[in-house]
Amino acid sequence: MSRQVEEERSLTFVQRWPKTSTFILSAFASSVAEISTFPLELTKTRLQIQGETTLNRNRFAKTYVPYRGMIETTLGIIREEGFLKLWQGGISAVYRQIVYSGCRMVIYEYLRDSVFGKSKDNTFPLWQSVIGGTVSGALAQFFSSPADLVKVQMQMEGIRKLQGQPLRFHGVHHAFIKIMKEGGVRGLWVGWVPNVQRAALVNMGDLVTYDSVKHLLLLNTSLGDNFLTHGLSGMSSGLVACLLGTPADVIKSRVMNQPTDEKGRGLLYKSSTDCLIQSVKGEGFLSLYKGFLPGWLRMMPWSMVFWLTYEKIRFMSGIDPF
Repeated sequence: MSRQVEEERSLTFVQRWPKTSTFILSAFASSVAEISTFPLELTKTRLQIQGETTLNRNRFAKTYVPYRGMIETTLGIIREEGFLKLWQGGISAVYRQIVYSGCRMVIYEYLRDSVFGKSKDNTFPLWQSVIGGTVSGALAQFFSSPADLVKVQMQMEGIRKLQGQPLRFHGVHHAFIKIMKEGGVRGLWVGWVPNVQRAALVNMGDLVTYDSVKHLLLLNTSLGDNFLTHGLSGMSSGLVACLLGTPADVIKSRVMNQPTDEKGRGLLYKSSTDCLIQSVKGEGFLSLYKGFLPGWLRMMPWSMVFWLTYEKIRFMSGIDPF
C-alpha cells in the first residue's frame, strides 16, 4: 500500500492530470498564436462587414467605412484609429481561445485515443479524424461563443467612432455585462449557429489536415517528428481550414455584428440562412469569401505558431507528440 502511495506521489502533474494538462498547454499555445496574428483577424472582420446590405429597411443604412482591400483597411485603421487599435477585441479573443482551443484539443484527443483508438502503426483513419475534428470543433465553439460575440462587436467599435456614433462598450468586461443585461444569458449566444458551423469546418480542416499530413510525412519521408514536419503540417492545415471556414465566418461576423431589439433578436437577419441569402443576392457568391486573403495570411502563421508551440511544450512537459 505504501509503495502505491509513493508511486502516486512520484507522478508528475502531467501524468496525474493528462486532460487538464492538454487543456492548459493548448490554451497557452493558442493564446500565443492569437496575440501574434490578431491584427489580421481584425482586418478580416472589417472586410467581412464591408459592403453589408439589408432588406431595404428604412431604419438601417449602408454606412460602413468604404475600405477597398486588406492593405487599405489595415492602413486606414492605423491612420484613423491608431496603431494599438489593431488589437481591439484582443482580450476577448484570448478568452475565446483559452476555452475553444483547450476544449477542442481535449475532446479530439479523447475521441482519437480512447473512443476510436489509433491503429498499431499509430495512424488514425481519415473518416474517424473527420468526425473527431467536426465534433470537437462544434462543442468547443458552443462553449466559447460568448467570448467570440464580444470579440466581433469590440472589433467594430472603431467604425462606430469614425461615424460619430456613441461607443457601445467601455471594455471587454463591460461588453459581457451589457450584452447579458440587454438580451439575457441567451443574448451571449447570438449567432451561435453559424459560429458552431464555422468552427466545425475550420477545426475539421485544421486538425484533420495537420494529423494526416504529419503522419504522411513521418511514414513516407525521411523527416522526423521535428520542427520542419510540424511547420509544414501547420501551413497545410491553415490553408485547408481557411478554405472550408471563410463562408461560414462571413455569415457569423454579420449575424453577430447586427443590431438587436430589446429582446436580443437580430434586426437585419432572421437567421444565418437569411444572412447567407441576402449576402449572395446583394453582393454575389464571392461575398462569402470576403476577407479570405487576410484570413488565410492570418490562419497560416496562426496554425504554424500554434502547432510549433504546442508540440514543443508537449515535449518539454513529457507528453507524447500529437
